[in-house]
Amino acid sequence: MSIDHINLARLDLNLLVAFDALLAERSVTRAAAKIGIGQSAMSHALGRLRTTFADEILTRAPDGMRPTPRALALMEPVRAALSQIQAIVEPPKAFDPATAQVTFSLGIPDSTEVLLMPRLVAHLQRVAPGVRLLLHTTDRIRILDDLDSGRIDLGIGVFEQGQTHHKRRLLNKETYLCVFNAELVGVTPPISLDDYVRLPHVLTSLVETAHGVVDDALAKIGRSRVIAMTSPRFTVMPFVVQQAPVIATMHATLARFFSDSMGLTVSPPPIALPDVAISMLWHASNDAVPGQRWLRETIVGLRRDKIRQDQTTVA
Repeated sequence: MSIDHINLARLDLNLLVAFDALLAERSVTRAAAKIGIGQSAMSHALGRLRTTFADEILTRAPDGMRPTPRALALMEPVRAALSQIQAIVEPPKAFDPATAQVTFSLGIPDSTEVLLMPRLVAHLQRVAPGVRLLLHTTDRIRILDDLDSGRIDLGIGVFEQGQTHHKRRLLNKETYLCVFNAELVGVTPPISLDDYVRLPHVLTSLVETAHGVVDDALAKIGRSRVIAMTSPRFTVMPFVVQQAPVIATMHATLARFFSDSMGLTVSPPPIALPDVAISMLWHASNDAVPGQRWLRETIVGLRRDKIRQDQTTVA
């Protein structure tokens, strides 16, 4: 059913509040007291209601005011409409993770997914078993449209600053490491620049271009590399590197994770690469929504705990 905006704009929604009070009290005086206005104002509202609905609404009877059949037919639909409007405008209810039944949609690359999701899902199962996560692949170009359309509630990854109606919070900054199978490539760390450009590379690109920050850095010093494969998925890279004489350059935390779990070698890259910021990004309209705010704080807390754990392990 389409909305007739022109005719609907002519209706004062306060009249529906007056209608509900009149039908509940069946008295102009009591209805006026119920919503906190004067008797004359309520009488005026009743007159406007009669004009709007082309019906008397209330008629006099020996036992007081009696609703017309038309008014009785309107009573429940009007009350349902007022309840829906109240639900829209009232402040969000407090979020109780222990009892919440809700699904959050996250836009996240698999590089962040493989590091964050195991800890986040384990945490949710302990404290919020009714919270479910629906994950989508997104990138820094599509993320703003995804947030604006409501396709996702929260983006996590390498994103540029959003527009004025987007919120952003830094999670951490990453450096880069090279990862490779030392036996296959015949190189031990630290890798030299000559070996770095000699070896074939595998590249992850969410925007499906065979060019990355490494290529920009190499171009500044007049060098270039050969890219053997480009993929939008980070998690395929360690399997390729494990079995092929190639090298990958990726975020340091992810490289160490793959090195520890798959027996690969890591080395600082022989070129200067800019640090990369991992951020959360969300629509400003969701900023104060209790459930979404709780999810964001939970992710920040898990990230803080992981950093503290890593520092303790190193110490």
